[in-house]
Amino acid sequence: MTLRIAEIFRSLQGESSHAGRPCVFIRLAGCNLDCAWCDTAYAKKGGRNMPLPSILRAVRRFRCPLVEITGGEPLLQPGAVTLMKKLLERGYRVLLETNGSLSLKTVPAGVIKIVDIKTPGSGMAASFDLSNLGCLRKHDEVKFVIADARDYRYAKAFLRKHKLAIKCACLFSPAQPGLKPARLAEWIVRDNLPVRLNLLLHKILWPNRKRGI
Repeated sequence: MTLRIAEIFRSLQGESSHAGRPCVFIRLAGCNLDCAWCDTAYAKKGGRNMPLPSILRAVRRFRCPLVEITGGEPLLQPGAVTLMKKLLERGYRVLLETNGSLSLKTVPAGVIKIVDIKTPGSGMAASFDLSNLGCLRKHDEVKFVIADARDYRYAKAFLRKHKLAIKCACLFSPAQPGLKPARLAEWIVRDNLPVRLNLLLHKILWPNRKRGI
């Protein structure tokens, strides 16, 4: 089995509740969406085919217990599920970052899913698969990237309609460049929302780099 890999590297986890922790990133190539603020457009095409054993050896060399599978959109490749299973079997804590447009039903239970719910400003708000809400567990997280007041109202309404804060952690991130983080923080506090302000740590630490370290 092979997967198309854009890159494998170690850095700090830049967002989610795991922000600040050393993490190995396996970025799979290919994506089915075209978000307005995508910062990994280089992963949409290209990449190299790597056999599964080679991927596992590359991860092992970093000697890091936290691994994130990201993209692009990793679930476009059927082999991604097998990769998750193999990493779990080896004792890694596994995160999956996904755009929410593809079914999560095959994702192993031990994987921590970080699921984007696209707002209107992304241009992809209609892409979310609502059946994925039934696949969320307490250890999972949903993320809204917010560019303006319209996006904020959309996210707030979605959050309340689907009672997301009961299901899992909810993250609101300011689009960068775009919405000032302080403005988003003010809205969250004003409305007493049960969410976490999610700043992109890697962009704060390494603003001119695509991948952090």
